[in-house]
Amino acid sequence: MPEANKPHLVRYIVIGFFTLAPLWVTWLVFDFLLGLLAQAGTPLLHAAAGLIAPFSSTLAGWLHDSMLQKLIATLLTLGMLYGVGVFASQVLGHRIIEAMEAMLGRLPLVQTIYGGTKRFLLSLRQPPVGGQRVVLISFPTPEMKAVGLITKVIHDVDGGRQLAVVYVPTSPNPTSGYIEIVPLEEVVQTDWTVEEAMSFVMTGGANAPESVRFDNRSSSTVSPG
Repeated sequence: MPEANKPHLVRYIVIGFFTLAPLWVTWLVFDFLLGLLAQAGTPLLHAAAGLIAPFSSTLAGWLHDSMLQKLIATLLTLGMLYGVGVFASQVLGHRIIEAMEAMLGRLPLVQTIYGGTKRFLLSLRQPPVGGQRVVLISFPTPEMKAVGLITKVIHDVDGGRQLAVVYVPTSPNPTSGYIEIVPLEEVVQTDWTVEEAMSFVMTGGANAPESVRFDNRSSSTVSPG
């Protein structure tokens, strides 16, 4: 290959990479979410195929096709989630769910998982009593910052300090991450919303507000609840 063509080859490969990379990351995120939905809805689809098989083996075979199965399972799961949301919004549905949660509360291991997950999700949906939910902490080194979400503030028995329990999501999948316990005075408050923080994480930092407070030298820390 002539030497003159090599710069053009490298240049177009780089352009192609940066063109496809956002699409690839977006696909990874959506594929992960759709995979979860499909796994939840697949048992319903298999049950439907079993009921249809005596009447139409062809249609039952279509329901076992992997691509069609994923699509229908996702739609069924979304429909089920919508139905549960409508049901939970009604007075009767709310009371039934409360009764079910009370029954789960009697099972130690189930209550630990279910109750902990529910408290975590509620902590992200509800605004904090004071301060901001989205913060920066020094992680993994003192010179570096990571975006985190304060889920709880606890008390240091020995030192008397307030400690922030911070969930640090990983990119591009924010459902996995780390739990860090940080002295509250070392937490850096931001003015980001939870939605902005999640967008920042899922896009690898590309989709971020134009500015952020990096340390506490120019402002005092407000205690979040």
